[in-house]
Amino acid sequence: MGGTQASESHSLRGAIDRPALIAIRDLITDEEPLASAHLDDVLSPSVLEVELADGLVDAESARLDVQWTTQNDYKYHYTDSLDVNVRWGRHPHDDDFIHVPGLEHYHPPPDASSDPNDVEESCIKQSPEILVTRAVLKLWRTAYQSHSLTPLNASSNPP
Repeated sequence: MGGTQASESHSLRGAIDRPALIAIRDLITDEEPLASAHLDDVLSPSVLEVELADGLVDAESARLDVQWTTQNDYKYHYTDSLDVNVRWGRHPHDDDFIHVPGLEHYHPPPDASSDPNDVEESCIKQSPEILVTRAVLKLWRTAYQSHSLTPLNASSNPP
């Protein structure tokens, strides 16, 4: 039972917001040449799947899974062919993340750790889905061009 409560306290609030995922998909398709994005289910999506033709540092491919809810909670999860994982999120965490004063947080590489000592405050503070997506794309593109994971949460708001 304890595991269920912890999992619920870290859950996204609200239903998946299909119009938001469509807007995010369209933005990514228009602005990131290395990306192709599609909903897992056109009528009732649970995630926007973004395939990246190249990954960060030495990864040959990558994927970004995006969830956005009607409560403006979100999760952007990057994973690549070298098993590097990173996650930007905005949702309740029951104050488990001791370095995170608000809802916006960042699970750093290489494993998108949920250890309370590892999770950081996110540099992304915007809430509209378009601005958050632009910020994630900018952080990813900066890390991609610098061949480093360091820039992924190293920007001022807005990135």
